[in-house]
Amino acid sequence: MSHDHSHDHSHHGHHHHHTDTSNIKVAFFLNLGFTIIEIIGGILTNSVAILSDAVHDLGDSLSLGLSWYFQKLSGKKGDHRYTFGYRRFSLLGAIINSVILAAGSVFVLTQAIPRLWHPQETHSEGMFLLAILGILVNGAAVIRLKRGNSINEKVVMLHLMEDVLGWVAVLIGSVVIYFTGWTIIDPILSILIMIYIIVNIYKNIRHTFSIILQGVPENINVAEIEQLLTNMDSIKDIHDLHIWSMDGNYNVMSVHLVLDKNYSILELADIKKQVRERMKNYPIQHLTLATECEQEECELVDSC
Repeated sequence: MSHDHSHDHSHHGHHHHHTDTSNIKVAFFLNLGFTIIEIIGGILTNSVAILSDAVHDLGDSLSLGLSWYFQKLSGKKGDHRYTFGYRRFSLLGAIINSVILAAGSVFVLTQAIPRLWHPQETHSEGMFLLAILGILVNGAAVIRLKRGNSINEKVVMLHLMEDVLGWVAVLIGSVVIYFTGWTIIDPILSILIMIYIIVNIYKNIRHTFSIILQGVPENINVAEIEQLLTNMDSIKDIHDLHIWSMDGNYNVMSVHLVLDKNYSILELADIKKQVRERMKNYPIQHLTLATECEQEECELVDSC
């Protein structure tokens, strides 16, 4: 029995690679420049919150750089080394990002927790001004990345979103400290934001690993697809149905269709066309169909 797999690639909806990198690029330079301002500002205002934010932003800048690099790489077409293309490389960026973010969060916590017992004097006016600047700069970067839809961009957007939240906290904190002198507010806010971030890191890592482990994409129901295919008149059975995602956006499916009888090339082409028609409603960008018929002796005819 010969197996002649017919492939056809439908690449709809995958022209966004260039905007991806330009969004991340802008965010990267914004962040890097701002990190330097923060380190100086943190020293001048004696605010550990701002300094820890600076370290955090430095981590963000590094991971933004990585994302930018991997995102560019993931736009490459397949070659002899990676026949599936380089889409998965953006996942590598997402993982490294999450690790850096986790390390950053732990660092910020080690800075914030001791300050609960030993609050320090901070320069609240300076904190207030830096916070306004922080909200503007990171807010601009978040708005840039909101347009993107790769996991990488989502992870990066989370970094920046959290920076915005961090600055909102510093802003509120600086106002409260200015009027009341309760410097303990600063570490409390910092800790609350960290808890929020850690929960998000967990969600992201879980999603990334499900893709790496070839899990079925969350928005696709395998049982439904099996039902849909076996309900067709000419298809007696199906086996080796595989659905997985390359990077969270680009999904791949392959399946073996067992036909009820021997069909001519034209009829086969028609059956495949019907299958593709039915699969149109699913977010599957690459579909490979292999057909065989029931009787062992029947010659397998496969069409593209």
